[in-house]
Amino acid sequence: MARRNNRSIRRLSLVALAAVAGLVLAGCGGSNIKSTTTASGKSCGPFNIAVNPWVGYEADAYVVGTVAQQKLGCQVNYKNLKEEVSWQGFGSGDVDVVLENWGHPDLVKKYIKGNHTGQDAGPTGNIGVIGWYVPPWLAKAHPDILSWKNLNKYASKFKTSESGGKGQFLDGDPSFVTNDEALVKNLNLNFKVVYAGSETALIQAYRKAEKNHSWVIGYFYDPQWFLSEVPMKKVSLPKYTPGCDSNPAKIACDYPKYNLNKVVATKFAESKSPAYTLVKNFHWTNDDQNLVAKYIAADHMSPTDAAKKWISANPDKVKAWLQGT
Repeated sequence: MARRNNRSIRRLSLVALAAVAGLVLAGCGGSNIKSTTTASGKSCGPFNIAVNPWVGYEADAYVVGTVAQQKLGCQVNYKNLKEEVSWQGFGSGDVDVVLENWGHPDLVKKYIKGNHTGQDAGPTGNIGVIGWYVPPWLAKAHPDILSWKNLNKYASKFKTSESGGKGQFLDGDPSFVTNDEALVKNLNLNFKVVYAGSETALIQAYRKAEKNHSWVIGYFYDPQWFLSEVPMKKVSLPKYTPGCDSNPAKIACDYPKYNLNKVVATKFAESKSPAYTLVKNFHWTNDDQNLVAKYIAADHMSPTDAAKKWISANPDKVKAWLQGT
């Protein structure tokens, strides 16, 4: 083997050091991350965000996740999970946060009040509304359809091959918060609940119904970017009063308005991670969420690019979320 001179050895050493430095930077997430610790010196480390199956939630997740990665140096892991499965992940450490909780008293009882693996992390600022909706053309052509009391009059118009001779009531993903089967039964409506299977399928059905003037009635909700494209009309149900939905089998009233909140793993809350402070501080509006959701669903941007666009346009809100990290 030929003997290297000192200059060659120094050159090789510098190349090796540069390579190691490059690997370290790559391990921290690349050029978008300025450091692996915050200004206060706290390290972030892994940050596991549940992503539930609707685009508004995706907007929440990628905005918070992108801020955590860019500003706090977190190693962000997005977990595509249904709602109940997300809560199960609190105890195992697989999930640190559910960023948009639509009530779920059963899950609160089990995971917050029961085994204490989760805890409330405050409101998101979003107000959630669930209800029964028809496309605008139908509300205009038959204004009385906007009262549940008149739905049986039109039930035959909603019949499909899947509804077994009754009117079809279209629901979304079976994992979504829904009282619709109980409502149909307890309000004595000649309808059958049929599941479209996803938010995307619901939107396509409503879009097609408005375009073709076809008869569709179903479940929908706000915040939801699609309402700016097709302003769906809400059907009035018997007025919600506190406690009217306490027995799931006997529900015969409208859905409440939901002050949507964040739920975190107790282990995560106690970890002193700056990502927990970010989650606690995260607060925005229905319009904020709908804009990011539109970027993703209608403008076909990647969730990360949609988040970056909103973050760039809203530095003051992001700065407020980072207070105390």
